[in-house]
Amino acid sequence: VLLSLPTPEIVQAVCLDPDGLASVKGARIVIDLSTTGPRTERLVAKGLKAASIALADCPVSGGVGGAEKGTLAMMAACDDATMETIRPILETLGKPVHVGLEPGMGQMIKVINNLMSVTALSIASEALVLGTKAGLDPDVMLEVINSGSGSSNATLTKIPKFVLTRGFDFGFAIGLSAKDIRLCLEESDALGVPMIVGGAVRQLLTVAKSDLGADADLTEIIKPIEGWAGVTVAGKKAQP
Repeated sequence: VLLSLPTPEIVQAVCLDPDGLASVKGARIVIDLSTTGPRTERLVAKGLKAASIALADCPVSGGVGGAEKGTLAMMAACDDATMETIRPILETLGKPVHVGLEPGMGQMIKVINNLMSVTALSIASEALVLGTKAGLDPDVMLEVINSGSGSSNATLTKIPKFVLTRGFDFGFAIGLSAKDIRLCLEESDALGVPMIVGGAVRQLLTVAKSDLGADADLTEIIKPIEGWAGVTVAGKKAQP
C-alpha cells in the first residue's frame, strides 16, 4: 500500500484508526511517501508492526515536475529486506536512496531538505526585492546570480519560472511548507540544535500564510516582502 497524504494527523488516522490499514487482512508493507515528521512516523511504524505490517518511511522531493517525469528523490528508511522488496516499485517513481534502517530517518532528511529549499527561496526573494528597489532589472540580476556563487534551485528554477512571470503556479502550498518547517524545528528543539535562520524562515512563512492563505503557492512568499518594500519583482515575460 502506498500513501501520499498531506498531514501527519491524516497519515496516523489512515494507518491506525480502528478501520485503518492496521486492520486490513493481507497487508504486508505500507510505503509512506508523505511528510509526517520523525515522531509521527515512528508512532505509525510501531502501530503497524503490532499488526505484522512493515512500514517503509519514504518521503519524496522533486515537486510536481519530478512526479510527472518519474525523477523524484526518494528517501527510504526501512530494514534491508523491505527495501529490496519495494525497490522496483520506488524505481518507477524516481531515484530511491536507502538512508537508514529505522522509520523516521527518511522523515528527518526530508524536513531538513525542505528547510534548505524554502530558505533558499526566502533569501532569494528578499535579495531580488532589494535589487529591484535599488533600480536593478530582475532578469539581469538572475543572469548574474546564476552565473556566480549565489545561485540555487530557487534562482535557477522557481523564481524565473513562477515569480518573474507572476504565474505563481509552482504547485506546492504555503500551508504545507509551513507544516514541514514546523516539523523540522520541532526536531531541532528536541535535539537541542539552535536554528536561528530556520526560525526566521518560519516567521516569514507564518506571515505569508496569514496574508495570503494556506492554499497560496509557495512562490508567493515574495509578496509580503514586495508589499513592505513597495515594489513588484517582474520579468520581461511577466503575465499582464
